[in-house]
Amino acid sequence: MGSLVGHVLPGFGFLLIGLWQLFNHIKLHCQHPKTYKPPIWFPVPRVRHLELYLIMFGGLASISMELFIGPSRHQPLDPADWTIPTNHLHNFEHSTISLSIVTYAVFALCFDRVRTNAGHTVSLLIGAASFSMEFLLFYLHSTDHTGIEWQYHWLLQKIIAVSLLTTLMGIGYPRSFAVGFTRSASVLLQGIWFNVVGIMLYTPRFIPKGCHLESDDGFLIVPCDDHASLHRGKALVNLQFAWSLTAVVVFSGWLYLRMAEKYPEVPEYESLKGEEQSQEGDDDFLLESPKKIKSEDDKSGALFLSVGRSFSPMGLER
Repeated sequence: MGSLVGHVLPGFGFLLIGLWQLFNHIKLHCQHPKTYKPPIWFPVPRVRHLELYLIMFGGLASISMELFIGPSRHQPLDPADWTIPTNHLHNFEHSTISLSIVTYAVFALCFDRVRTNAGHTVSLLIGAASFSMEFLLFYLHSTDHTGIEWQYHWLLQKIIAVSLLTTLMGIGYPRSFAVGFTRSASVLLQGIWFNVVGIMLYTPRFIPKGCHLESDDGFLIVPCDDHASLHRGKALVNLQFAWSLTAVVVFSGWLYLRMAEKYPEVPEYESLKGEEQSQEGDDDFLLESPKKIKSEDDKSGALFLSVGRSFSPMGLER
């Protein structure tokens, strides 16, 4: 981060995941409003764990950019004593955020393959820990953001706080559509805001009048000439945030209306089996394996035969 590309690329990743989550939350609720219990990630038809693979790939790419590709020596340590220099502290902070996101994706993948009973709950806890790490490191950033930079990152922390809160609420309210809908919308907004920060803060022609982009000890900063220019710049940042939030709200509402028409509610008799399966464990919201479906069919067939045999003697005597 700290540059246009460093904000736009992570922002595109958050935007993509937010859109995918929002689409699936709405679709699942439209088709099964009475048995709605969303997962923290959604499987893709042909590549089941594609969402988790993309999160892991994006996180590892971000770590590589911050620690090995971005630095001039292609390594972030001081070659004299192998300590972390001051001008690379922010690289380690950003890499730590990416590492926490990769950790969530890896454990979510393992929990799905092992099929643990509390895998869904633990995945939510690890996801909340990832958002907590992101919030904490942006709040206690080693780079002293001032002026309009501080305003951009202060508003970013508010979005992260919403993602963190709704992830934790997903544990206590696993069937709440409002929680899942808000969490996915906040991830989408986080992606949009990363792009806004990268484009508006590190593109000279988009910087507010009276402020300018300059380099200070290897960092790109945006100082303003006077207090009036700074006040105007912060007000413009607030407007950009309000417009971004409004765009997400309008898009989310429009998407819900369109998908409610395209994906009507599935009749109750078709969803009875899914309702029974949802009571067996936290991970049953995902696709069932053929072996499990076959075993359930065998059990139902055996039950039918036993009931039939219990009525046959009575019918013969009469």
